[in-house]
Amino acid sequence: MPTAAIVGAGLIGCSWAHVFARAGWEVRVWDAAEAQRSSATHRIAESLRDLERHGLVDDAERASRRVRVFPTLEDAVASADYVQESGPETLDVKQDLFARMDRAARPETVLASSTSAIVASQFTAALPGRGRCLVAHPVNPPHLAPVVELCGAPWTDAGCIARAREVMDAVGQAPVEVRREIDGFILNRLQAALLSEAFRLVQDGYVTPADLDRTIADGLGLRWSFMGPFETIELNAPGGIADYCRRYVPWFRRYLAAPPPRSVWDDANWQRAADAWGPPPDERAIAEKSRWRNDRLAALAAHKRTQPKS
Repeated sequence: MPTAAIVGAGLIGCSWAHVFARAGWEVRVWDAAEAQRSSATHRIAESLRDLERHGLVDDAERASRRVRVFPTLEDAVASADYVQESGPETLDVKQDLFARMDRAARPETVLASSTSAIVASQFTAALPGRGRCLVAHPVNPPHLAPVVELCGAPWTDAGCIARAREVMDAVGQAPVEVRREIDGFILNRLQAALLSEAFRLVQDGYVTPADLDRTIADGLGLRWSFMGPFETIELNAPGGIADYCRRYVPWFRRYLAAPPPRSVWDDANWQRAADAWGPPPDERAIAEKSRWRNDRLAALAAHKRTQPKS
């Protein structure tokens, strides 16, 4: 049975444990916080049961038994075939964790980080085993949104990227390769472009936050749940992408020629948009809405399993 070590048992780490456990892997979990370690197996088991109801996990109880929590990082990674780090998004923490993992893991073991904002070259440069280190950036939550961005440092071995891709394919994820390091990787940069325009439209009074969200949830998001932007525009003109560009590039040029007069991310500006959304939710409301979101994502994932690829 292949073995995955999950370093960090927060929201993302437990979701990764779920991914590997349902795929039949033995999962070894560690977190620096005792409270996270003590609750990890319960949280993972709960998410597995939730997905079993949608037919996305064959046997939640059996999958749960494949998950074990270890008292030290070194114990967790010592015999792992693959390691996924999901610790705090802080450079010095990443450097420390990867140094410890590099010492404790077998030489052939891939060491991957879930980081969404720190490229691998910043925390692997000094490691003897830096060639087997990379970023495997997931979407939150990984057990329901399968895309994983694989991005190595300049010194990451090509074989390491290939092995990580094999692992992600084997456990049901959807790997994409970021061919060279870039701040924010691919998904976050796309999200930043959309969020910047969303905040701008709200701040300038063109639309309410609720109606903007409806535009995505009941418009663009429906198409994007099955196809990406290139495939989408291929169907928006009779002659495909080139025809679409001939028709609509003049508008894109006008849009880009009129830069915004101010930054949407200045504190006063983003605060105005946040206030327009409404009061911030409490912790219980966030937990309840996250559970609802996960249930809807599970239903969508179950539906997509039954559909042919385009």
